Formats: sequence, structure tokens, C-alpha cells
Amino acid sequence: MERIRERLFSIYNNQNVEITYSYIMKAIHQTKQKPLKMRKQYWDEKDVVLITYGDQFKEQQQPALQTLKKIYDHYFSTVFEIVHILPFYPYSSDDGFSVIDYKEVSPVMGNWEDIQQLSASARLMVDLVCNHVSAKSEWFQEYLKGNPVYRDYFIEVDPTVDLSGVTRPRTHPLLTKFTLSTEEEKHIWTTFSEDQIDLNFSNPAVLAEIIDALLFYIEQGAEYIRLDAVGFIWKEIGTSSIHHEKAHNIIKLFREVVDEAAKGTLLITETNVPHEDNISYFGNGRDEAHLVYQFPLPPLILYSIHYGDASALSKWAKSFPHMGKETAFYNFLASHDGIGLNPIRGIIPENKIIEMAEALKKEGALISYKKNEDGKDVPYEINATYFDALNRKSDEEALRIKRFLAAHSILLGLPGIPAIYIQSVLGARNDYDGVKKTGAARSINREKYWLGDIEQELLQSGTVTNQVFQEMIKMIGIRKAEPLFHPNAAMKMLDYGESIFAFYRINKSKEQILLLHNLANQSVVLPVVGHYCNILTQQNIKFEESVELEPYQFFWLKPID
Repeated sequence: MERIRERLFSIYNNQNVEITYSYIMKAIHQTKQKPLKMRKQYWDEKDVVLITYGDQFKEQQQPALQTLKKIYDHYFSTVFEIVHILPFYPYSSDDGFSVIDYKEVSPVMGNWEDIQQLSASARLMVDLVCNHVSAKSEWFQEYLKGNPVYRDYFIEVDPTVDLSGVTRPRTHPLLTKFTLSTEEEKHIWTTFSEDQIDLNFSNPAVLAEIIDALLFYIEQGAEYIRLDAVGFIWKEIGTSSIHHEKAHNIIKLFREVVDEAAKGTLLITETNVPHEDNISYFGNGRDEAHLVYQFPLPPLILYSIHYGDASALSKWAKSFPHMGKETAFYNFLASHDGIGLNPIRGIIPENKIIEMAEALKKEGALISYKKNEDGKDVPYEINATYFDALNRKSDEEALRIKRFLAAHSILLGLPGIPAIYIQSVLGARNDYDGVKKTGAARSINREKYWLGDIEQELLQSGTVTNQVFQEMIKMIGIRKAEPLFHPNAAMKMLDYGESIFAFYRINKSKEQILLLHNLANQSVVLPVVGHYCNILTQQNIKFEESVELEPYQFFWLKPID
């Protein structure tokens, strides 16, 4: 308990934090008194995450969360143990990431009882949108009215102050002008949009509010807490206001709070930044995030398949730090956001990043740009479903599916916990109608479905949805049954030429499995010899001198003595 007080002192420069400390300790005590769901203390090979919106599937006059539970129980419960429900709170923009009320469920979705019912079927991950709230939130509306309680909940900045050193994830202005009820104008810090108002964590009351929300989610059944945009939460003029030491200290405090209130609750940091900055959120391996997103993975696999060249992916994978049992990578290829390009800057030459983005644009992807330090616009994010990003308009369906499954074989084989976005499970195509409706490029990968329509696609043999779903659940099932895919089992990279991505997974007993992937559109012969079982097909194979991999073919090979 004392370490929580000490952490508060370190965040607030030895100010008197006793009121905040007492509030936090009372909240922890209340959470510990609740009948919490038993938590799995450590992850294993069975942990695979499904990422979905709460209103992903629709029925007439039915709360969306009840429909989600129905389809999860019927199709996904034996495949995905963990469900990440993207923000299901009342919101005003950004498909949920502009939260109006942290402690309410959107009426379209349902209520907290629906969340609890889903948590009885699955282990839940929920979002703590900790950097900002909606401009429509009660907090900000009361601030505009002049309510002194909320006077320091937000960050007022003189617009003449030099903020050029602040890291910008967007091209819109950092400050947004608002008019108070007194007619006074204020310029407020808005990192992501004028509707997403940054919270002022230098006010201990704001920290206490966010910890209160965190503990509330645990009480409702959440076992994973995703800390959205957490790298930006501490602002200090004269710094980049990202990855601030005090942002790290706040995450350490969150860790201490969840460990005390509900051991086994896991924190995952969402920091879409270069690799070295990203892994800094592990702290010392025991005191910060349990999991960090593996942000370079989606653009690296896309780049490798686009060019038929896995050499950069292989070189990057060789640098993987080996994780102890306290930490793991959270691996993914697609999400509700686009495919970020910043994480591969420094890994892939800039001219190749731009070249790939322009090529994908011709194939139907939408490209989001940001201003570079030299004032030039550079591609920041590729907006497309991962299925369409990997493929060309002229490709036949069989080739599209082969590429897509090869990418997901890598995802499922690497060290870490894999997460698969619902659009990928369904083999979804670009939703241009969604973009027209919202005007947002990210809507291209956020299509929502009527339950009857998607069930027909899932069950009808020969549809892309059916083929992708059946192959995906088969691969996941095989992974979950193989202890060598434990998230913390070691990896050893192999060099079989630029088009091949190959590695061993190895356990402490020196048992191993060999994964081979051909990422090129031409056959490749590899000098692999030995007697193996391809556990994807349960077929025993003996390679006398070599093995030939067809375009985008992959093997999961266990040696046979």
C-alpha cells in the first residue's frame, strides 16, 4: 500500500497527496469487496484475442451486446478465449474513442448487465480512454459553464506559446478555441481532434477519476485493460509531451492499483510509436505494462508480402527481446485503426514506404498523411482492410486467400499473444460506402453487419467469408493445442533467402517446431532435411534433400525422431 503513496509523491513532486491517496485506497478496498471473476494469473498458448465493436452485429430491436454474445457463443467461443470490445460507452465521434461518460453503456449497445453476461462466456478486454474525453462530456460541459470543480480538468494554453516541440500524431492544430459561458475564449489542448479534449493529469483529481473508472471496469468483469493513447497523458510545455517520465509513473501506479485490487488483471499499452519507445512501456519487466502492442508487425508483414521480400521482417524479428513470464508482446495485423507506418520508419527506407503507400493507393487503399519536420506531407497510415491491403484488384480469390492466411500464420506463430480483428476473421473487403457515410478514412475497415446476412456468409460454402473463417479457426485451434506456441517460448530465426520467413519456436526442454513461410509469388526450394509432421495437416513428411514451397505456402513442422 505504501508504494502507492510513494508513487503519488513522485508524480506530484512531493506535494500533499493524502486526499488522493485516501480516495484511491478506498476505491481499491471497495473493488476487493466485490465478487470478482477468477483471473488467470499467466497467459499461455490458448490465449487468442478477438477484437470487435460492441455493435458489430445487428438485429432489429435487440441490444447489440446481446447479439454479439449470441454470435460469440455460437461461432467464436471455442476459438477466442478473450474478446476485446472496443469502446461501448456513449460517445460523440471516432467510433467510441470520444467518450461522453466512462461509467455508462451506450443505449444502442445495451447495459452493464449485458457486459457482465458476455464476461461469463469470455475473458474481456475493455478500453480505458485515458488521454481525453468528449467535448460533449459532462466534465467538459461543466468546465465551459465555469463550474470550479472542473476548472483544472483540462489544459488551457496561451496560443502565443511555442508548442513546436510537441509530438503531433495528427495534422490538425494542437489547440482548439472554445468560448466559456462568460464569453471568455480559451484555447484548450486537443491532441487528436477538436471533439477529444485532453485531460490534465497534473491535477490529482483527474488521476483519481481515471483510476475510479479503471476499477469500475474490473468490477464489471474486465480482465484486460487497454490504455488508449497513454503515451500522451502527461503534458509539459518545452518537452515533446510524449513518453514523459510521469506518464510512465502513472502507468506504474495503474499497475500497482490493479495488482492490489485484482491480481491477474492485465494492462496493455497502446503506443503507436517506434519499437524502442514502445517496449519502454514494459518498465523493468515487472512494474509497468504486462503487454505492449507489436506495432511494427502489421506494416512489416504487409511490406514483405507486397514486395515478396522478407529480409527486413527477418532482421527485425532477430532483434526481439526474450520476454520473461511477466511480460509479452500483443501481436496483431489489423485493428479498428489503419495500418500505421511510423513504427517502420528506421526499419524500412522512407522512399520504399512512400512507394508502397502510393502503390496501395492505386489499388484502392486510402492514405492518411502527416506533416514531416521539413513541412512535407508523408504517409502516416494506410486505410484498408488487411485482406485488401495484401492483394491487388486483379488477383483471383484463391491467391488472395493464400496471401492472407500466410500473413496470419506468421501472426499466430510469433512469440506473444495474437489478436485478430473481426474484419479479418470475416475476410472483409474495403467498405467504401462506410467512408461516404462518415467522411472518415478509417471507416473503410469498420463495417457493421446484420446478423442474418453475416451468418449466411459464414455458413455458405465457397464464400470468401466462409473460406477465411474456416481456415482461420483451424489454424487457431492447432496453435492452441501446441505448447510450443506459448507466448514466452523462445524463437530462433533462420536465413533461407529473402523471400522466406522462417523460425523455430523452442521450449525449455529444447523441443521445437519449425515454421516456414514463402512470401513471394514464386516457388522456392529450401535446404531443409529431416522427418517432420506438418501439424497443419497432420501429415508426416520426409525431406531427403530439400523442400519446395509454392507461392505463399507455409508449414508448421514438428520433428519426428
